[in-house]
Parts: sequence; structure tokens; C-alpha cells
Amino acid sequence: MDKENSIFNFFKNKLRQIVAPGSTLSEKTIKGGFWVFTIRIADRLFQLVRTIILARLLSPNDFGLFGIALLVLSTLETFSEAGFRHALIQKKGDTGQYLNTTWTVGIIRGFFIAAIVFLSARPIAIFFKAAAAENILRVIGLAIILESLTNVSILYFQKELRFYKYFQYRFLGTIVDVVVAISAAYLLKSVWALVFGLLAGNLVRCITSYIISPYRPKLQLNMPMAKELFGFGKWIMGSSILLFLITHGDDAFVGKILGTTMLGFYQMAYKISNLPATEITQVISQVSFPAYSKLQDKLERLREAYLKVLKLTSFISFPVAGLVFALAPEFTSIFLGDKWMPMVPAMQALAVWGLIRSFGATTGPLFMGIGKPRFATILQFIQFIILASLISSFSIRWGILGTSIAVVAAALVTNIIGGYVVVKLIKCKKADFLKVVLFPLLNTVIIVSALYLIKVYLINSFTITGFIVVVLAGIIIFSLLLYLFDKFFDYKILSFFKNEIILRKKNKNFTGK
Repeated sequence: MDKENSIFNFFKNKLRQIVAPGSTLSEKTIKGGFWVFTIRIADRLFQLVRTIILARLLSPNDFGLFGIALLVLSTLETFSEAGFRHALIQKKGDTGQYLNTTWTVGIIRGFFIAAIVFLSARPIAIFFKAAAAENILRVIGLAIILESLTNVSILYFQKELRFYKYFQYRFLGTIVDVVVAISAAYLLKSVWALVFGLLAGNLVRCITSYIISPYRPKLQLNMPMAKELFGFGKWIMGSSILLFLITHGDDAFVGKILGTTMLGFYQMAYKISNLPATEITQVISQVSFPAYSKLQDKLERLREAYLKVLKLTSFISFPVAGLVFALAPEFTSIFLGDKWMPMVPAMQALAVWGLIRSFGATTGPLFMGIGKPRFATILQFIQFIILASLISSFSIRWGILGTSIAVVAAALVTNIIGGYVVVKLIKCKKADFLKVVLFPLLNTVIIVSALYLIKVYLINSFTITGFIVVVLAGIIIFSLLLYLFDKFFDYKILSFFKNEIILRKKNKNFTGK
């Protein structure tokens, strides 16, 4: 019995150590990273299962209709974004007095967006030549109302790097979304399964936010406080609008010019191709933003922190994007079905975009963390101009593949400029910067080439077993290259994991604590 109690107490203490947010910024950042990574991986694994099952039960046209509704909702959300929550995360000192104003502005915004969506449902459906989207639009506005009513204090889970609380908030809603959507799809076999899943997930998150946080917001609008927050938030708003035009302008173009079914293909290609690479980097960027804000006055430590974030991001996301590119045809045929095969070329092009986007995810949090969000806004404006100049001719000529190529070209040019700006801001040596990026890029090219040769010469017909074998081969090649880079080129990624992730030593280089 004593032995059983000691084992129980051992695991209990270990669990407490994991859940505890940490005392230093280094510990908070690492533990925060663990929880955000857990959130995103668990969330996206459920979403991936949901996508595969629903792709079998529903048609590309159903996904296209739902995509139109989400596009409209996202448009209004983005163009009314005041950036108050980002401002509170970046702002130093006690920000509790701003919470009620932030919550009140959010509620006003939420009901305003829902009303606009409801009233404009018919004209929007006519614009996209999708009559079935009208009723969906009238209902889906409830999602933004539920989101606006969510407890505003959950932003402190991010500000103070207490992501284990955020995990509870996000994950429970995801589970409900998945269960409701899949159940409704079996029963209804229609696009409404997606709608009901979204609403159920948002409702559960709203309720959960009040269960896990003791703070109770009140309706209160303090105009001087709102004006102060908007001083920082206006750049977030501008950046959000441009980011929306970059990431969703292509959806609007495809839906209007190429039709609802092509939009379904395109959005599915985007979702699958970007799921691994960008979701991994969102973990890193979500943690690094508040960490950068605490280091904004310490240039040397900020530079070292950024290079480590960039190294970790490139190390993980580049090869994953390469794996998606190499196995896109086989994944689509085996898991989604042959009806989705027309999207494969676009999916491969967008996998390249996922790789580029993962790099961009390291620069945005840096600009915001040091209080210079205008740099991100300017870069996104450049990206939007390039995309707008290419998308029409490319899409008309090559369909959704052309749309994807336009997206990749715009992102590539902008991120090259962004990398140059970051090097100047943090006073980093170009050689150090390039070393962090080029090794994982070379690794990715070798992996993709090796997998192509394996597919052509070693595997005659693909089954789930064959797919798993090729994935494992990619992992083995990746591990071997990693060892060689560390041994012969002093890449130091293995020692980085040993010191920063596994042992969690008190490393002064990362945070200055």
C-alpha cells in the first residue's frame, strides 16, 4: 500500500509541476509552449478526423456553401477588429481596469456583425449565385454573438503564459464541435452539420470561460480607455484587414469566379495542406508574442530568443510541409476519396505556402511584441498588392492551381522583405540568420526527393499500410539528416532540445531570467 501511495504521489507531484505556470519567464515560456502545443495538436487532430469523416459524408459543394458563410462572417469580424485584446497583452503593468471596456466593445461589435449578416444574407447569396447559402448566413451570425459574450479575462491566460487554463477553454469546445458535426452529418447529410457543430463549439467555450475564470465582466464603456487601447489596436486592425484580404481574398475570388464547388475544393486543399505546418508555428508564435513583449527593452536577449524561436519553427514546420507536398495525392485518395482528387495540385502548391507562412509566423509576433505592429501592416499591404495583381490572370488560366501559385508568389516576396527587416531591427548577423533557415530547407528538399524515389521505385500500389511506411521512411530520413547536420555542420538543434525542452535548465540566453 505504501508503495502504491508513493507511486501515486510521484505522478501527482509531476502533474503539479507540469500544470504550474513556472516562476521565471523561461519556465513560463517553456511550460506555456507545452500547453499551447498540446492545445493545437489535440485540437487539430480532432479537426483532422472531423474533416476526413465529413469529407466522406458531404460533398465539395457543401463545404463551399459553408465556406461562403464563414467568409462573410470573417469579413465583418476582421473589418470591425479594434485590436483591444492584443493591446492588453502587449501593455505593461496592471490592465484589469480595461477589461470591462474591452468586453463591452466586443459585445456591441458581436451583435452589430450578427445583424449585418442576417440582413445581408439574400444579397450575398445572389452575389455568389448560391441560394442555399441564404438561410445558413441568417443562422451563423449566432456564432459571433456567442464568441463576444465569452469571458474577456481569458486573455490573461495568454498574457501571463498560463496556457493550461486556455487548454481547458479551447479543447472542450473542439470536442463538442466534432461530435455534433459528425453526428449531424450522419443524420442530415447536409451542410447544416457544419453549422450546428460550429455553434455548439462556441456555446460550450462561452460557458466554459465563466467556469474556469472567477472574473465577472460588467457592461461598462470608458471612452478614454477605449481610445488609449485603440492607439495600439488600430495597427492590429489594419494588419488584420490586410491579413484577411491575403488569406481570404482568394476564397472570395474563387467562390465568385470559379463557383461554389471549386471553392469547396480550394478550401479543403488549404485546410489539409496548411494544417500541420501552420498549426505548429501558431503554437510558437502564440507563446513568443508575450515573451517578446517582456524582452522588448533587452536587444541582445531579444535577438537570441528570436533566433531560437526561428530555429525551432523551421526545424519542425519545413519538413512537415515537405511531407504534405510529397504525399498529397496518396493522402487525398486514401482518406478523402477520389471525388477530392481535383484539388491535389492546389494542395501541393499551398503546402509550399504553408512552409513560407511558418517563417512569417515568427516575424509578426516580434513586431507586435516590441511595439511596432505597423511593420507587419506594411508588409501585409505589400503582399496584398502582389496577390491582387496576380490572382485574376493566374486563376482564369489555371483554375484553383493558379490561385494557389499567386498566393505562394506574394507570400515569398513579402517574407523575404520581412526577414531583411527583422535582421535590421534585432541587429542580427545575416550569416546567423541564414544558417537557421537554410539547414531545415535543405533537409526538406532531400526528404521530398527521397520520398518521390521511394514512391516511384519501391511501392507499386498505395494502401494505408504503404502510406504509413512512406511516412515512417520520411521520419527516419529526417532524423538521419538531423544527426548529420548536428555532427558536421554545428547546427546544434539536438543540444537545443536537450537544454531548452527536455532538461529545462535555467538558460539565461532565452529570456534573461
